[in-house]
Amino acid sequence: MKLVIKQKLITNMLLGLGAVAFLSGCVNDQSDKKYNDTVEIPVNQEMIAELTSPPNVPTPVGKRMAKKLIVDLEIQEREGEMTNGVKYVYWTFGGTVPGSFIRTRVGDEVEFHLKNHPDNKLPHNIDLHAVNGPGGGAESSFVAPGHEKVFSFKVLNPGLYVYHCATAPVGMHIANGMYGLILVEPEGGLPPVDKEYYIMQGDFYTEGKYGDRGLQAFDMQKAIDEKADYVVFNGHVGAMTGDNAITAKVGEKVRLFVGNGGPNLVSSFHVIGEIFDKVYVEGGDLVNDNVQTTLIPAGGAAIVEFRVDVPGTFILVDHSIFRAFNKGALAMLKVEGEEDKRIYSGEIHDGIYLPEGGAIQSMPNGARKEPKEEVKALSFEERMTFGKDKYMATCSACHQADGKGIENAFPPLANSDYLNADVDRAIDIVLHGKSGEITVNGKKYNSVMTAQALTDEEVSNVLTYVYNSWGNSKKEVTPEMVKAVRNK
Repeated sequence: MKLVIKQKLITNMLLGLGAVAFLSGCVNDQSDKKYNDTVEIPVNQEMIAELTSPPNVPTPVGKRMAKKLIVDLEIQEREGEMTNGVKYVYWTFGGTVPGSFIRTRVGDEVEFHLKNHPDNKLPHNIDLHAVNGPGGGAESSFVAPGHEKVFSFKVLNPGLYVYHCATAPVGMHIANGMYGLILVEPEGGLPPVDKEYYIMQGDFYTEGKYGDRGLQAFDMQKAIDEKADYVVFNGHVGAMTGDNAITAKVGEKVRLFVGNGGPNLVSSFHVIGEIFDKVYVEGGDLVNDNVQTTLIPAGGAAIVEFRVDVPGTFILVDHSIFRAFNKGALAMLKVEGEEDKRIYSGEIHDGIYLPEGGAIQSMPNGARKEPKEEVKALSFEERMTFGKDKYMATCSACHQADGKGIENAFPPLANSDYLNADVDRAIDIVLHGKSGEITVNGKKYNSVMTAQALTDEEVSNVLTYVYNSWGNSKKEVTPEMVKAVRNK
């Protein structure tokens, strides 16, 4: 009798569990149901939001149901490096510029925890462009150092949105790096791709000019005048070059979430050697096909997608092109895989064509005048330090920070047989430029190097740095050596 009772009890429990599971399945099955108003989308359970630092992005939402999403973000004021030898105090969301990437879906109820580290000096807040509410959350999130503010919002509109600090003076907070992206995926998620990356442009204004060493303060007047010293991707020069380049393989589909923190400049975003298959204009529903360059306003964003068809290093730039090669708005996508000569042949023929002469372009002579208060290197160590700074400001865009150059375009300076064979020739090339074919480490290059508007001191510094880096011959080039070549 007891056994029968136990069997009935177990049967009832299993039936009860089955009913709960069935009801739970009904509650959780939102993927196929469409709502006329996204505010009506119910949330089920809660989860901690995955936050990532650039260039990484969180896991795609996919077909998950709407949830209560807990976002825990800490404000940090910290010193970082803008470029070699140039320090800057960044104000950040999550310790990086741009701030942590936030990934949601329509219908999510976001519970936002904004914490201001106790070591910080200033109060801050956050304005999320994905929020429908006063100040995009700014009115509810003003937080002093050592405090935490909590507010919530319903995510209503799919798209890619900027967030930023909105504490007065707003422009100053943004200019110091307080911006990031929040993605709101549609129901069912975005179509799958092979690689996704997070890129955000920003313009910075320093008391010193580009490359001036030391800790640089923010310059309000330059910001008001919109005269940026640095225009960079992901917070600093070279953030996505060399070993930090983003990667893909031939045949893969790449999606870039591209934002523009500003505070002032509009970005002309372009990938050299690629065509965007799709651009989600300003991160919204409008999709343009086969786009070469897309405009991204300050405080705006875009999603770009393309398939990489051939291997090589593809350069990402703001095509307001002096920003790329003179202010830092340059990144790299390195693609590995098999070549496809049907798409891109590479060099087929190398010949001479000089109908108007082979003159090398030079910078204006006036730029070569010795500065009145030029700082002279007093030791080999100082010459190396000055030389590295000048190299990063003048040479690294083509020859790269590691001296390895760009294949088929700019020859390497690292372990360079051509460089090490003749120091006077190297000096002459820097002073007067060079065109025509050369062979470096067994590979042919045929491009033009422009004559550089550098003083004898600067040439000696930069070449000393090059010769004493990357496995080269450790020569020290003096200003007297440069002067002798210049006067030949």
